[in-house]
Amino acid sequence: MPRGMTPEIVNYFTARGVRVMLSVGGITYTDDWDAALAENATLLGQRAAAVASRLGVGIEIDYEQNTGPNLAGLQSFIDAYRAVHPYDASGARPEARLTIDVAAGDRWLIDLNRKATGDWLRTDVPVLDYANAMVSARPASASTSQASWQEHVDGKPQYSPPVPPLAPAKFTGGVYIAYGGKPLPECVDYATSVQRAAAPYVQTVAPHGAGATAGMLGFMFWAAERPSTRGIGTVPPNTCEGGTGAGASALSVPVPMPALRQS
Repeated sequence: MPRGMTPEIVNYFTARGVRVMLSVGGITYTDDWDAALAENATLLGQRAAAVASRLGVGIEIDYEQNTGPNLAGLQSFIDAYRAVHPYDASGARPEARLTIDVAAGDRWLIDLNRKATGDWLRTDVPVLDYANAMVSARPASASTSQASWQEHVDGKPQYSPPVPPLAPAKFTGGVYIAYGGKPLPECVDYATSVQRAAAPYVQTVAPHGAGATAGMLGFMFWAAERPSTRGIGTVPPNTCEGGTGAGASALSVPVPMPALRQS
């Protein structure tokens, strides 16, 4: 655990109605995920569940292994976590929230995405709460982002084996709020931002083989404070009240977060 991730930090947000989750991994830590899953995937899941219990947070699986991911180990991790914190459709228990990162579309992390979509993100037998379709390699336009997200909605029947379609209600779409040397509209100017341009799609995209209700779960933003070791962050003077903040108001994003749509 990072030494700075303390109950006081978590409580700062939860006292204001903001749900907190800890993301485990990232592209830098793919080898560490591989090693931990190979050594004792069940114990890793149990320890993640213990951290969630101690801090009152959810857990996000950020396992970005594009080639030969240890899916059996990841299944054991999820089984161990869910043995402690069963799936909770009401959202009342923060520690029961368990999510996973997938690629922006269906053409990277294919094996992981196929397994997650087919076994863990189903609406009839839910295991994970939702997936985060991550940002692409660099900031993308609304139309490019929507094309990537549509791949999840459609699936990839032409792949062998195919990737099944994902219910729109079971994933979010990633948008950059900081990149390079200057603040993005996504952070500072909602009127010209990708999230404003993409909002109609996110709110209305129809299911195409999975799910029953229209509209994605919402947006995911990468990333507050310091998204990378180089480039600009979202600390003053480049805070995001005018971008994500204005968008939260314009789109009537509720705080605290209500129960999630299940289909």
